Amino acid sequence: MSLILDTFPYRTSRLTLDDVARATRLPRSTAHRIIEQMVRVRWLDRTNSGYSLGPRALRVGSNDDTNALRSAAAPLLHALMLRTGMTVHLATLDNGQVWFLDKMGGHSATSVPSRVGATAPAHATALGKAMLAWLMPEEVDRRVAGAMARSTASTITDINLLHKQLGAVRARNGIAFERGECFDDIACTAVAVRTPLNSTIGAISLTGKSDVQLDRVAPLVLGIARQVTAAIFPQP
Repeated sequence: MSLILDTFPYRTSRLTLDDVARATRLPRSTAHRIIEQMVRVRWLDRTNSGYSLGPRALRVGSNDDTNALRSAAAPLLHALMLRTGMTVHLATLDNGQVWFLDKMGGHSATSVPSRVGATAPAHATALGKAMLAWLMPEEVDRRVAGAMARSTASTITDINLLHKQLGAVRARNGIAFERGECFDDIACTAVAVRTPLNSTIGAISLTGKSDVQLDRVAPLVLGIARQVTAAIFPQP
């Protein structure tokens, strides 16, 4: 395990089985057997392009990553809040839950029953859908299938319908929507913050009353998410 984990130079690295076998000098079959065991216990994640560090590995030093995300996002979230007058959230994905890292808002914030440090079911939130959309389908199943509890009358509890919605998120360049699925009378639009290698490190949302016109503000969230990515991962 140590040999394999050491082959990932960055927290956002993607490696194939052949990459790992070559770097560790382990027989390919041995590397594959150990990697699959590490995937099952969440030290690694399986992706479209190979393997990446999983939630358990990423928790090592996760405070540094969280602080970097919050620091890069804070001024942009504040500007977004002032421009729209809506409540802004910053969150990460923890297995099948979204974990709220930050919340900003004026008078509107008190009407949104969320708080920093709390969690919410990923399948019932725009934040969760924005991040789940970029995982492999089987990884989505592992995280949420069988645990799709109903929060409101509008909550999606069918995994096939969720997959259909995640496909729509990808088709909209990552923009996710949700109306009354997590909290009654609350609507939300969210976009994931993604690395240059397309892994997800968090998501940003705008939240308001259920009658808010999300289509009008969604492009603003998309722009902010891209700015946060550029701030954390500056490109030459």
